[in-house]
Amino acid sequence: MKTKTFTTRAGKPLTFSALGTGTAPLGNLYAAIDEDTAQATLAAALTAGVTYFDTAPLYGFGLAERRLGTFLRRARPDALVSTKVGRLLALGERGPDAQPTQWFDVPNRDVRYDYSYDGVMRSFEFSLERMGRDRFDILYCHDIDVFTHKTQEAADARTAEFMDGGLKALMELRAAGLCDAIGLGVNAWEVCQFVGERADVDLFLLAGRYTLLEQEALKSFLPLCAQKGMGVVIGGPFNSGILATGAKAGAMYNYLPAPGAILERVARIEAVAGRHGVRLADAALAFPLAHPQVVSVIPGAVTPDEVGAAVTALSAKIPSDFWAELTVEGLLTEGAPIPG
Repeated sequence: MKTKTFTTRAGKPLTFSALGTGTAPLGNLYAAIDEDTAQATLAAALTAGVTYFDTAPLYGFGLAERRLGTFLRRARPDALVSTKVGRLLALGERGPDAQPTQWFDVPNRDVRYDYSYDGVMRSFEFSLERMGRDRFDILYCHDIDVFTHKTQEAADARTAEFMDGGLKALMELRAAGLCDAIGLGVNAWEVCQFVGERADVDLFLLAGRYTLLEQEALKSFLPLCAQKGMGVVIGGPFNSGILATGAKAGAMYNYLPAPGAILERVARIEAVAGRHGVRLADAALAFPLAHPQVVSVIPGAVTPDEVGAAVTALSAKIPSDFWAELTVEGLLTEGAPIPG
């Protein structure tokens, strides 16, 4: 599998596999999977050449971190690993802040947002314990965006909390060698740009906002990353499902049933793909990786077969005429970097 080496602000090289593994599905998102299946899925990813794994306390309320930690200690302790800070887990029934709520057969935990200095330090320490690690390669501040906090006012307050406290904690952890890179893991490029303009961060994990369906991040955020040497990991390359399933009834977009406008746009992309003999999922995985600042793309997988399907998709040959027609049809931003 192809790799890309990214050099952090401090000069540390980090080597990413082009295809990474996101572990939200291994935290029983949308459906419960058993321990054997979770471990087999991680093993399949490693066998396929995946060496970058991303997780978070939110995913299964600690379950994904525990499962990944168990696997890596045994199979690949030197893999590149990222986790996230900003949520603390506590005993008790899940409250309204425990979003998304689609978790099954997970520990009985509630979630509390805390982007302060102390909250970030505590989150880091708890993740170390759950995963049985001494350090992490990458730490992302998780979900300080409007997508999570619902209003711009609430998101701005969380961002200010992070900038005033949690950012200092991440910078201290990086300076102490307890992580190599710091940044954000969010669902909106705008907050990435805000923080990237003001802070000495390395990486962003951007979910769903630079895909075959959406390229607004090309306007100003991705040029900023190029200017400042910041890297981007693309999560949610299928926009929560629709770029894998196509524009069918019940297709998911942003974790909810896709609205009509999205269904119509994806149907148009599918029509172009059909004329060129291209599978929609293949194009969706390939597209983000063409941007020079993108270091890895991380779809989630719940079975070894899904890992294999992603590896196969990433190796597909896609004709240049396909990308050209998408641009002509107004379905791809003119000037967007394209594979090949």
